[in-house]
Amino acid sequence: MIYPIIAYGNPILKKEAEEINEGEDINELISDMFDTMDNANGVGLAAPQINKGIRLFVIDSALMLDEDSDEKGFRKVFINPIILDEYGDDYSFEEGCLSIPDVRAEITRPETLTIEYFDENWNLKEEEFSGMTARVIQHEYDHLEGILFVDYIKGLKKRLVKSKLIDVSKGKVPTEYSMIYPTR
Repeated sequence: MIYPIIAYGNPILKKEAEEINEGEDINELISDMFDTMDNANGVGLAAPQINKGIRLFVIDSALMLDEDSDEKGFRKVFINPIILDEYGDDYSFEEGCLSIPDVRAEITRPETLTIEYFDENWNLKEEEFSGMTARVIQHEYDHLEGILFVDYIKGLKKRLVKSKLIDVSKGKVPTEYSMIYPTR
C-alpha cells in the first residue's frame, strides 16, 4: 500500500514519536513504507510522514551517492532508534524533504554517528555510519524527534522560505505523489 505523505504544517510532524512495543509485527507497515518512499522517489521516510506517530524509519542512501563514491549505500529499517553520538567534521549539504516539497536548504550536520536500533527482525544493533548515509539517518531521526530540516534555518534564510512553507501547508505545491495537507 502506498500512503499519502503528510505535508508541512500537520501537527504530527512536530511531535516526538512513541516507541514501538518490542516484537510487534510491523513487517507489512515496513514494506508499505518502502513502497511509499520509492513511489515518491525519496531516500528516506519516517513513520510520522505517513501519519504514524511511532519510532520507525526506512532509508535507501544508495540513491544519494555519486557513481564514483567510495561510500556504500544502505537500504535499511530503523525501529526505536537512539543516536548515541555524532562526531567528526561538520559539513553542509542541501537537504529537502518529501513533506516539504520544493523547499531545499543547506543544513550543517556532523559527518559520522553511532546509532542503536532494532532491525526488521527485532535484532538489536549498534552501528556507525558516515557521509551521506549518516546524513539521511540524521534527517529521518529528526522526524522522530519532531524536528524538520527547516527548523535549522535561521535569520534571513528562514524568512525567505516562509512563504514557500505556507504554500506547502495549503497544497499550492505540485507533487508527483499523493499528499495530505493541514489546510486547503
